[in-house]
Amino acid sequence: MPSLRHQLLAAVVPRIRGSRDIDDEQAERDRVERWHRTLDRTLPTRATPGFARRWAVTVEDLGFPSYVLEPRHRRARRTLHYVHGGGFMAPIDAFHVRYATRLADRIGARVVLPDYPLAPEHTWADSHDALVEDAARWAARDGGAVLAGDSAGGGLALAMALSVRDRGLTAPTHLVMHAPWVDLTTSTAEETRAADAIDPWLFHGKLLAYAEWWAGSAGDLGRREVSPALADLSGLPRAMVLYGTRDLLHPGCRLLARRAAEAGWDLIAVEEPDLIHVYGLLPLTPEGRRAMRQVVGFVG
Repeated sequence: MPSLRHQLLAAVVPRIRGSRDIDDEQAERDRVERWHRTLDRTLPTRATPGFARRWAVTVEDLGFPSYVLEPRHRRARRTLHYVHGGGFMAPIDAFHVRYATRLADRIGARVVLPDYPLAPEHTWADSHDALVEDAARWAARDGGAVLAGDSAGGGLALAMALSVRDRGLTAPTHLVMHAPWVDLTTSTAEETRAADAIDPWLFHGKLLAYAEWWAGSAGDLGRREVSPALADLSGLPRAMVLYGTRDLLHPGCRLLARRAAEAGWDLIAVEEPDLIHVYGLLPLTPEGRRAMRQVVGFVG
């Protein structure tokens, strides 16, 4: 049974973030594009106490910014390459930075946070090659790289790992995905609609709209760069996926686990009953602390 703190956050977080479904796709597109024009795309660090004292930040140009966070008071012995979520239409959030730096401290890593171009103005094709090449470059450095992400970023991390494999590039040592969005075709439609009734945060209408924005067209929804769960999953790095069942994306996570088993891919699936989307990133909950221990133990 979820903790009281988790249940409180499950009620409060969606309200704080104004979570609701869309009535009209074009109106949502117009709203998001207006919002994008007002965004401050600098690295958000307000949720990370003492950030400036603990981390030195540089920005690399991949055709878009990629933030490199080097620890000031310890040596980084590897890299955490973290791909943020947000439905492919929201930028890096302060909670992404907080989670990534906490995990990096525990595994002795620097952090790389690519600020990839967002939908609907951009599609997967505008950033995929640069992300893949950058992931392989960091993986080739001493200590290797852990490739991780949440939600849309978790699916994007898997798509990147597939392209790294297919191009014969240096692979990350581990892949960690929190509630990844891995099937934008929604081939699990019946289960996804049932999950829509109990998820307080994500909504089916937005899922359909944002998926097509990121794909660029309905015909590209099934591409492995867009729906990586539908690709050949053999030959990938050891991986862990963590998700709750009170999550619109959990049917896709289950699909990923089934297809991984069929492909012989070493994927550890952690399914938590009644927990919400990306529960492992939520601060100060027993479930979030447990997820952190599981990830640290897995990465080693």
